[in-house]
Amino acid sequence: MTGQSLGRPIYRGLADKLWFNALWFQCFWLCAVLGRGPMVPVLAILLAVHLWLVPHRVHELLWTVPIALLGIAVDAGLSLADVYRFPGDVVLPLWLMGLWLAFATTVRRSLGFLTRHPALVWIAGAVALPFNYWAGQRLGAVEFGLPLPQTLALLAVIWLVVLPLMYRLAARHSAEALKPCY
Repeated sequence: MTGQSLGRPIYRGLADKLWFNALWFQCFWLCAVLGRGPMVPVLAILLAVHLWLVPHRVHELLWTVPIALLGIAVDAGLSLADVYRFPGDVVLPLWLMGLWLAFATTVRRSLGFLTRHPALVWIAGAVALPFNYWAGQRLGAVEFGLPLPQTLALLAVIWLVVLPLMYRLAARHSAEALKPCY
């Protein structure tokens, strides 16, 4: 066996597999949140591996970059509003920007099942995303400028709105017609 199937390498498209994307993202999240700045080179390698494994790199960037930029913009706004405080007084650390690029890959892959049930997207936005920020805070990656209950409530409201917008962005750039989430 030459490692190819019908002229296409076996590994090509691996990034599109639900199980692989979920595992890859969890590895990325752990490296980003636990390692932060010193792990940025590893994060860059993980992103490069992802792009190497997807069959259509340009298409991948066309739909993931807008989602990542939306997450980056929201987090930068929250940082400027002193909801988040990062070590070194940076508005947004590079590892978090990379984390948004990695998260964007999950919207149509390991978290793609949410598109079938728009209410799940809202719930995930209101519950799962604030939980991730709280976990990051507990692990020392970020400090909150407001008391914990206020921070989590604010994040719940923001991500209740923003996560469905991210799914809409993915649907707009999708080759498959994803059901809109609104």
